[in-house]
Amino acid sequence: MSKRQEALDYHSTGRKGKIEVITTKPCATSRDLSLAYSPGVAEPCLEIEKNPNDAYEYTAKGNLVAVVSNGTAVLGLGDIGALAGKPVMEGKGVLFKSFADVDVFDIELDTKDSDELIRTVKLLEPTFGGINLEDIKGPECFYIEEELKKIMSIPVFHDDQHGTAIISAAGMLNALEIVKKNVADVKIVVNGAGAAGIACANLAITMGIDPNNVILCDTKGVIYKGRTNGMNEYKERLAADTEARTLEDAMKGADIFFGVSAKGALTKDMLRSMAKDPIVFAMANPDPEITPPEAKEVRGDVIIGTGRSDYNNQVNNVLCFPFLFRGALDTHASAINDEMKLAAVKALAELAKEDVPDSVRKAYAGEAITFGREYVIPKPFDPRVLLHVAPAVAQAAMDSGVARRPIEDMAKYVEHLESLQGRSKEIMRVLINKAKANPKRIVFPEGDEEKILRAAQIIVDEGIAEPILIGEEEEIHAKIAELNLDLEGVTIINPSNNEMAEQYTQAFFEMRQRKGVTLAEAHRTMTRNRNYFGAMMMQQGDADALLSGINHHYPETIRPALEIIGRKPGLSKVHGMYMMVTKKEAVFFADTTVTIEPTPEELAECAILTAQQARHFDVEPRVAMLSFSNFGSAMHPLTVKVQKATAMVKAADPDLIIDGDIQANVALDPDLVEKQYPFSKLKGDANVFIFPDLQSGNISYKLLNKLGGAEAVGPILMGMKKPVHVLQRGDDVADIVNMAAVAVVDAQKSE
Repeated sequence: MSKRQEALDYHSTGRKGKIEVITTKPCATSRDLSLAYSPGVAEPCLEIEKNPNDAYEYTAKGNLVAVVSNGTAVLGLGDIGALAGKPVMEGKGVLFKSFADVDVFDIELDTKDSDELIRTVKLLEPTFGGINLEDIKGPECFYIEEELKKIMSIPVFHDDQHGTAIISAAGMLNALEIVKKNVADVKIVVNGAGAAGIACANLAITMGIDPNNVILCDTKGVIYKGRTNGMNEYKERLAADTEARTLEDAMKGADIFFGVSAKGALTKDMLRSMAKDPIVFAMANPDPEITPPEAKEVRGDVIIGTGRSDYNNQVNNVLCFPFLFRGALDTHASAINDEMKLAAVKALAELAKEDVPDSVRKAYAGEAITFGREYVIPKPFDPRVLLHVAPAVAQAAMDSGVARRPIEDMAKYVEHLESLQGRSKEIMRVLINKAKANPKRIVFPEGDEEKILRAAQIIVDEGIAEPILIGEEEEIHAKIAELNLDLEGVTIINPSNNEMAEQYTQAFFEMRQRKGVTLAEAHRTMTRNRNYFGAMMMQQGDADALLSGINHHYPETIRPALEIIGRKPGLSKVHGMYMMVTKKEAVFFADTTVTIEPTPEELAECAILTAQQARHFDVEPRVAMLSFSNFGSAMHPLTVKVQKATAMVKAADPDLIIDGDIQANVALDPDLVEKQYPFSKLKGDANVFIFPDLQSGNISYKLLNKLGGAEAVGPILMGMKKPVHVLQRGDDVADIVNMAAVAVVDAQKSE
């Protein structure tokens, strides 16, 4: 299939286009209808009449942006008209919603009269919380934005101008830091004097570049003082006092090149003439002014970025506009001003210096991504951009006086933004906050693993726990330096030369001497097997929790813990649980990892432990003991086992909402339960699911994860005397941090 056909199919298959409007309130009964429309809708209308700001309270205005275009400068396609530009505006809506949960109506206006467009957009002000101008040609776009800002009391932002400028300015700041050049001393050439080019030049000046060191070029050459051909007032403001007349002249000795012009505009000879360590952002789409391979063939010292995703340092506006509007909308800002744009620049620049999550690396074929010449701008799919840019913009809106609803608790605001990215992050934030309230010591037997070290950095930065890294000190310190981490003060222990090894050896020998372990074997085990050493640290009170398994098989991790720490008194087994997070809620599956063929007693204790674990996540458990029958409808040894286990749990914890044997669909169907099983304490709203054997539990959680799109948090090991949790080989850094929070909360409960 051709790329052209693939693109057409993407837009036309199924429901036409890329967006739809959905309701956020129920409308299934006559009562719902009376509240949604007549007569109930009159009440918010009257409130808004009395206080117009209540529109933000009772309507979607506060989260609604208009993407407005007249189609006169659509992408690289030019003046194709308002209707032909509609797919692009819909696409803009998709990006707003996907990246920052901002709702969008795309509005295509069939006019080239700037004043008519201005009047129309002004009349839309009651509907929207902000206006995103898009694909309007210059110089009209400058006039339109300036006039709308004067007459409207909601944010107006022309993304083609400022979005490109913000991303490129962030990359420029980082690139200058890498090559050790002062922003006040460098010379910049901007090729392309349309909306983006002029905005890039203006923002570069705002960032500290001397206006005398800025040269703007268009298709006719340098824009210099006294030039009359092809000029307008916006170009005139940037006219340079220079003898240079061509782009080739301007490039001699330049430190920075910003291209928003055309394919091939920057030649190899021009690049050769630039200063040492040149910075080149060739942003023409779809083909840049010069490609990275072409540039590096000429200059090995070049830092280059483009607008394309198949090269490093992609200048992509999606890094800006969704999050800029998110911060503006959340503060009910009356405008998007320079202070807010600068805040976005600085937030993006700082983010590029932080450790990159595994989720981002996976999106780019697992490549190593670290701050440097090939990574001066965050990747477009980095979920942290929302959490950095929106708060920075919101703070700038408040500091500059355009915020009409200040954010009182910025930390809570960041947590709210995090919840927009998925239910699992919202739930895990609850647990992380619990962990931070009373951090514990977590020992990591795989202390020299890269993912463990990167997770340790986050754990330290967030105050979740005190990591203890087991491994050879020199090797760990070398990896810390290689990863550019700051783990100074974190405890590192090498069992082979640690003073505690002899004490641990003796303790282990005393535990296992009647299990065939000699003193010499105990010494070898303690000094050579980090999982045993880590478990002994916990046993001796030198650590509060243990996390291991990123590079070991499950039994290799759990066996030392069972031999040294052991199960809680009264338990016959330990059990494994996963929290499965859907868009709607979090549910808990057990046993998913440990007990293959549980007895009724083991099923019962698994149910009780899982219910307790659910409460750790602030979820009130409603337990379904799963089977292929409903309340004895099929008598079989397998269903009888589940019935016995259910009875045991009810006897042990009469207040726990639990029932079984029950089929999975019935446990999730309130209407069916009400009609056929009204006696059941479960009302079709189960959130804890106990499987009759490991096979069914393991299969179910993996299917829900892969086919159902639920996020899996775990495995969480239940029933140990002290918190031990087994990491999975495929876990990323975020998974490890989540499990660290689980382990700390478990340790808090153990106290």
